[in-house]
Amino acid sequence: MQKRNVGFELYVYDSLKELSEEDQLLMNAAINARKNAYAPYSNFKVGAAVKMSSGEIVIGSNQENASYPSGLCAERVAVFQAGALYPETPITAIAISAGSVNYKVNRPAAPCGNCRQSIAEYEQKQNGNIRLLMMGEIGQVYSCGSLADILPLGFDNSYL
Repeated sequence: MQKRNVGFELYVYDSLKELSEEDQLLMNAAINARKNAYAPYSNFKVGAAVKMSSGEIVIGSNQENASYPSGLCAERVAVFQAGALYPETPITAIAISAGSVNYKVNRPAAPCGNCRQSIAEYEQKQNGNIRLLMMGEIGQVYSCGSLADILPLGFDNSYL
């Protein structure tokens, strides 16, 4: 038997102001996208902003449905929109901002499992990392270099 440690580097910024100008712009796009969320059931609003290698930014917000859980998360809305609009342009980063109608979200929210799998597919498709920036409404911002960091032992098409 072997014991292996699977881990990754996570960068923690105390606030949005510590990010580079470019990353602040991307996160502000996610914050603004969060305002367009349709979340009448969970009252949990998420915005995502995808940065393309061309510099283009594509946004998404969560869209719920009475036939819960048939809605979509912000990350998948943004990534799928980027894939539809710019199918040959690699995604370099995605910023995610989460908020609640009921309380002030003061810590980063990471993508759910379905979103992790979807973003992982794009990393594999483009054979390149997608950097993640995550925050709540206020407080710290987390950053990691690849979706693969937060989805170790991921499933991909090499198993098919």
